Amino acid sequence: MFGSLDCTHFAWRFCPTEYRGQYMRGDHRYLTVMLEAVASQDLWFWHAFCGPPGSQNDINVLQQSPLFLTERNGTTPKCPFHINNHLYKRGYLLVDGIYPPWFVFVKSIPYPHEVDEKKFKRQREAARKDVERAFGVLKAKWDVLSWPMRARTIRKIRSVVYTSIILHNMILKDDGNMIAPVHIRDPPVEPALDDTVLGELMDEDTHWRLKHDLINHLASQDLPHLLVDSDED
Repeated sequence: MFGSLDCTHFAWRFCPTEYRGQYMRGDHRYLTVMLEAVASQDLWFWHAFCGPPGSQNDINVLQQSPLFLTERNGTTPKCPFHINNHLYKRGYLLVDGIYPPWFVFVKSIPYPHEVDEKKFKRQREAARKDVERAFGVLKAKWDVLSWPMRARTIRKIRSVVYTSIILHNMILKDDGNMIAPVHIRDPPVEPALDDTVLGELMDEDTHWRLKHDLINHLASQDLPHLLVDSDED
């Protein structure tokens, strides 16, 4: 598992009048700019894409995001793994229910009935909080992200957000709170666009098989904290 994928909003106070229809959404008081990010358990940001209008949802942002660009051009390091005697060529991300059933996404079970499904849901939702914690720490650490932004262009807002994320990661590394304090870079690879990769990423059959394998694998582990309470049966 690479981490958790989600989106958050930043209020934009000085949005130009001609853009207000794009950046306003009914469930938010202010005009907002969206940030898509992937964060791991140590609150390290592995991916960030800022700039889409706040009126869009997570799917719209995903369609614009360069999240899987390195997968498609062949520059992503290989990370195959086996689970239940099945080989999977790529890692996966934890996402909300709104995301499509792609191979690289693992979603929760809305209404689990079996004990194994309840264990999977509990463990998956506990890990899913990592990206929410990362967003909370980022906004608490840098007040400029908590208050409505006074910048008048998206370019300046992107610069502020990306700078805050870079500084956040630098502090984690300096404090020694990273899961992997030593990062060994992979050898450079020449980009080569592969049209078949997108179909593999969007494979729905592999998505369901991976979830089934994860449920079975988790059920076979002796994890006392996943014991299901009697009131949940």
